[in-house]
This record gives sequence, C-alpha cells and structure tokens, in this order.
Amino acid sequence: MFAVYAENPNFEAPLSALHIGEQPEPVIKDGWVRVKISHASLNRHDLFTLQGVTHHPEPLKFPLILGNDGAGTLEDGTRIAIYPVVGSDDWRGNETLDPHWHIFSELMPGTFADHIAIPKRNAIPVPDDMSMDVASVLGTAWLTAYRALFIRARIIPGQRLLVQGAKGGMATALIQLGHAAGAEVWVTSRDEAGRAFAESLGAARTFAAGEPLPQKADVVVDNVGPATWDHSLGSVVRNGTIVVVGVTTGFEVVLPLLKAVSHQLSLLGSIMGTREDMVNLINFIGTSGIKPHIGGVFPMTDAAEAFRQLWAGESNGKLVLTR
Repeated sequence: MFAVYAENPNFEAPLSALHIGEQPEPVIKDGWVRVKISHASLNRHDLFTLQGVTHHPEPLKFPLILGNDGAGTLEDGTRIAIYPVVGSDDWRGNETLDPHWHIFSELMPGTFADHIAIPKRNAIPVPDDMSMDVASVLGTAWLTAYRALFIRARIIPGQRLLVQGAKGGMATALIQLGHAAGAEVWVTSRDEAGRAFAESLGAARTFAAGEPLPQKADVVVDNVGPATWDHSLGSVVRNGTIVVVGVTTGFEVVLPLLKAVSHQLSLLGSIMGTREDMVNLINFIGTSGIKPHIGGVFPMTDAAEAFRQLWAGESNGKLVLTR
C-alpha cells in the first residue's frame, strides 16, 4: 500500500530520512479494526521520528510509517477520528499514566498510509457536521491543549492565559480553546506576522518573545521549553499555574525553588489526554463553534513539501495530508 515513512534517521538532516512509496498492508489483530485513511495531520513528533529521537527505552524500528493523527472510515463506512494513545490491554483509567503507553508511529505503523490497524476503542465516531480535515488534527496537539487547559490548569472564564508562541499547531489550539472558554488570551511571538495571526484567532493581546508583560497571567502554558522558561516563570501571578506541554528547545531548565515555594506556584506537566478527553474535546468544538485553524492541505503524494514547511517553521497551525 502507499505510505509516507521514515528510513535511516538523520538527526541533523531529518528530511533526508523521509520516503514515499510502498509498505506492507496492516495486520488486523483480534479486537482491532482496519481504517481507510482519508486525512492525516503532521506533528513535530514526526520530525523527531525522522531524527531517530524517542522517549521509549526500546529503539525505533525502521522503516516506520509516520503519522500520529488521522481520520477515515471503518469497513462499514463509519467516519471516525483516531485516538492516538495505545496502552496495555489490561490497563484501566487514565491512559497517559499507563507505563507502557505509546502513540501511533512509535511502536507500530502510523497514519500516513492508505490503511492503518487500530484497537476498536481508538476509533471515535465523528459528528456529521465535523469535516474530516478537522477530525484529523484533534488527536495530538489539540488533545494535549485541551487537557492542559481544562483538566490540568482547570482554567475558568475571566482568567488571563499566556500562550508562549503563536503559529504552531499546539499554540493555535491553545489560543482558540482558551478564547472559546472565556479566558483573556495573551500570546508571545518572535515576529509581527505571528502576533497578527494570534490576534486573528482570538488573542486579546500579543507581545514580542521575552517582552515583559504589563500584568501577570493566571495560567501560563509553555510548549517551547528552555527558550521561554524564564519568561514563563516571570509572567505568572502568585498562586498561579504553569503547564509545560512541550520541549522543542531542549529538556533542561533552572527552577528557582525559593520562588516556587514563596509564590506558591503550581508547576504542572501535561501530555496527550485520555479517550474521554478527546470525546469531550470533539463535543466542545461542536458546542462552542470553534473552527480549528488548518495551515495547509496537501495530497499525501506531496508530503515532502508539507514536511519541508514544518521543518522550516513556515506554516501557521496544523498541516493536513489527504489520501
């Protein structure tokens, strides 16, 4: 079958590991279903795979079909969005706490192909009024943003939310979800174009990256890491909350414990979300009228251009591949 896959990972030049061609059809296990992919979206995780980077103790096995997120149809024609977290068969409760959880395109083939095999519980029906391109972007960035805001930070209407970064898929999800939830959304960006884009999504105010804020935020969501950490720490109110959801600029920061203690800060990590979170996210998008921003749509045969834009940071929001 047709697929977009990684082979011979290269940390310095990840796009050189990208291949488009034929891969074996998926094997359907007991309790699993076959999905015909119509739409699938890119994540920075796909670049990490091309670089050979993984958080799992066991190494990635190449060739490996890329793609964490997607949408398509079951054999009976049911339209579904793919919940990306796969865990142990006997695990119950919060899937992200399962020590053996992983997502598609890590320990098994991903969504950038004609077909994918997934556990039945990972197939979530798509409402009739939701487009399949939107359904395909919800599984990683939007799911992580939803859990960070509503489950971890427990944001409430009227609070001030600071989002570090404006143009990536995670940032756009945070801005749109926060705005729809009634928060006053402030955003930082490295350039004027990013600031204008954030404002078009609902940001109340925007600032240059690292710029001191006129007031502090109740909740800060940082999906950048070391490059924005000091600014995040200096931009949150006493008894405020910082949620870390990304490490795109590195894995280590300095944490001044005295400030964390004396200011009674809540420093939270958040990753992905539960199946229930994704169902609630889909419902929230429907009831709130959010139209998730999609930065570009490409035929899967043109995946190389989509990956080039992602690697170069040229895109605003999520990029979608169609089949």
